[in-house]
Amino acid sequence: MITIYSKTDIDDDFQVIHAPEDGCWIHADRATIEDIHQITKLTGLQYSDLRDALDKYEIPRIEKISENIVVFTRHPIPTRESGLFTTTFTIILTKKYFITICPTFSSLVQSFISQKPKLTTYQSSKFLIYILLKITQEYTLQIKQIRSNVLKQEKEINHIESEDITNLTINEENLNQYLSSLVPIRNVLEAITSGKYTILHEKDQDLLEDLLNASLQSEDLCAINLRSIRSLRDSYQIIFTNQLNKTIKLLTGLTIILSIPTMIASLYGMNVKLPMEKNPFAFGILFIFILVISFLSYYVFQRRRWL
Repeated sequence: MITIYSKTDIDDDFQVIHAPEDGCWIHADRATIEDIHQITKLTGLQYSDLRDALDKYEIPRIEKISENIVVFTRHPIPTRESGLFTTTFTIILTKKYFITICPTFSSLVQSFISQKPKLTTYQSSKFLIYILLKITQEYTLQIKQIRSNVLKQEKEINHIESEDITNLTINEENLNQYLSSLVPIRNVLEAITSGKYTILHEKDQDLLEDLLNASLQSEDLCAINLRSIRSLRDSYQIIFTNQLNKTIKLLTGLTIILSIPTMIASLYGMNVKLPMEKNPFAFGILFIFILVISFLSYYVFQRRRWL
């Protein structure tokens, strides 16, 4: 679905307009093939140039096609979809329009609009930087939230459940996907900083350098959290191994202790002459003897810490 926005210096909010005009922002949410064809008519681009905008697995990159700048990037999504924690977000800069395309619902755009940034849709270069800044902030926010969850698991490391292992695995996959997006996004920002793809004013250049630093910080934060998760996973493995060894040790000790009375009972179950077979108190004597032997075995195992 295509929505067209316009915002001038006198507007506080983004205004929805019904037809494209110079300096407007065209956004395709849950974009379809028909939406892409409509955008190609407005920009003069070929469908083959924009079909990757519908690919949910597209890698961030920047291209210059004729006089148009096409930036393929990715941003985090609230819920996991098709095994992905990020989705493709394409930005197109033309002489007339600023265009964004997302194959899924983009909470990023809704959040960006609700924040009422102090810029106009006519400032395409600055608009591009603010959109990329919003994407970087979303990554940082999500990474910090994952870090908070991991720290909570570290505090409760003595009470591990299978659900904790599952959550840890999901968080690790989440961060891996973030990192695989942040690295090429940094390359995109460096390409924009070079001035090869778009003309930037001095203030925009400074803002873009700050954005590049923020992206690098998000990348480092993601890598640090990945190392923390791997360390926590190794700790879980050690704890599980230790618990398993204790369980096997306990079961082995109990098996040995219980095998002694079993052997005595088995011997006295044979149809041969045995000591005390004519003694009327044979059962009681044997029972007491078995208890004594069992308690002595248990005592020895406890003293040697085999149980």
